Amino acid sequence: MAYSLAMNVAGAEEARIMWFRRDLRVHDLPALTEAAAGARILPCFVFDERLLTGGRFVSPARVGFNLGCLDNLRDTLRDLGADLFVRHGEPETVLPALAEQAGATQVHWSADVSPWAGWRDRRVTAALEAAGIAAVPHPGSYIVDDPGSIVSGKGTPYAVYSPFFKAWKEVKRRPLEESPGRIDCPESIDPGRIPTLAELGLDAGTFETSFEPGESAAREAVRSYLNGGLSGYADTRNSPAGGSSRLSPYIRWGCLSPLELELKLGLREGSGPAVFRKELAWREFYASVLLNFPEVTTTEFQERYRGTLDWQVDGELLEAWKQGMTGYPLVDAGMRELLNDGWIHNRVRMVVASFLTKDLHIDWREGESWFMERLVDGDIASNNGGWQWVTSVGTDPAPYFQRMFNPMTQQERFDPDGEYVRRWVPELRTVPDEHLVRPWLMSGEEQEAASCRIGSDYPEPVIDHAEERRIAVERYRAAAGGKES
Repeated sequence: MAYSLAMNVAGAEEARIMWFRRDLRVHDLPALTEAAAGARILPCFVFDERLLTGGRFVSPARVGFNLGCLDNLRDTLRDLGADLFVRHGEPETVLPALAEQAGATQVHWSADVSPWAGWRDRRVTAALEAAGIAAVPHPGSYIVDDPGSIVSGKGTPYAVYSPFFKAWKEVKRRPLEESPGRIDCPESIDPGRIPTLAELGLDAGTFETSFEPGESAAREAVRSYLNGGLSGYADTRNSPAGGSSRLSPYIRWGCLSPLELELKLGLREGSGPAVFRKELAWREFYASVLLNFPEVTTTEFQERYRGTLDWQVDGELLEAWKQGMTGYPLVDAGMRELLNDGWIHNRVRMVVASFLTKDLHIDWREGESWFMERLVDGDIASNNGGWQWVTSVGTDPAPYFQRMFNPMTQQERFDPDGEYVRRWVPELRTVPDEHLVRPWLMSGEEQEAASCRIGSDYPEPVIDHAEERRIAVERYRAAAGGKES
């Protein structure tokens, strides 16, 4: 990932375009700071149909959250004396035309890591240069400027998190950028209107996430978390009923600067901030993997598992998993949280992913796709990395049998009082604690007393975990050529 620095040699009348993508903020945004230095700028966002309705991971839920972030960004820009200029079409066509209309000589943006983003940005750069306009990408999406450039002493990219984290910690950070105090904007250009989901040809149904979109909400969420839950994060982070920062949608959409967040962590003592920083580094690690090994978007990182795992195709089991109707309470709670809130606690993400791939033996790509459709924080690098990690086909060096999560023992350990399960699976709210993990073991009288008849009010288990675990071990051993790791 290479960046250019536009020298501020022009007079105050020069115009530049700030192309917002997944960096929807004004605080600590190098592209915005540089674009606004000594020039009028035209901040814009382009709705590209290739992503909205024609991409691999179409997501009304995520686009809906994006629209809310854009509303907040527009309000912020107007407070600074500018506006958000909204356009529709392919950026390689829209941006040169908008630059000509505004008399802009440069287009600034924050670089991204996905293969598709790289392809798009090369097309945009070529179109701009053909029109005599400078294309100026910047860092700002990650804590370090270029996660993909972190390599070993041999010059090879890291494929394991721990050595990556050790090297990542030593990378020099850029200085934070101040939010512009005022932005001068070209006049007499129609800013356009932020569309609705329906106008974009998308329908989110009755979905409504609990996350308030936008930078204003993100900064308030950070203040609240840093002064509240962060101190106990090391102890509570695995509790699905609480303990998570719930900041991931804001980081994914760039409503928060990850660098600013890391610096704020450094001002606080204790194990909580240190553990949280390691979680931020996982995001950077998966970005590095995607930059250096783009083939992981469609295939397993580990070559020995490419085409060697005999995945089961079962539409009924897949749908039961998607709808949270597997009969395993923790799995069902997680999948219903995804359906209703567009988010899942990280511990539960691992449990439901393991259940799909190692209990139901269904291809991890089915789960990756469903997550990307439903998650408001869906990020290609992190989502792909997480699914491959749990499936034991990715960068994680641990043997496959260490990544087989027992949904019952996970519930007993991390949701011992059933607060999380009872919230998302209302059929089980009056089931006694001693039966909440395995409600199918209740007698007929106990089911009647709990108003939860198994097979009627709540499904019977769709599989037997112990038996499917045994089968999974055989499948992985065979795929790996009889080796245990």
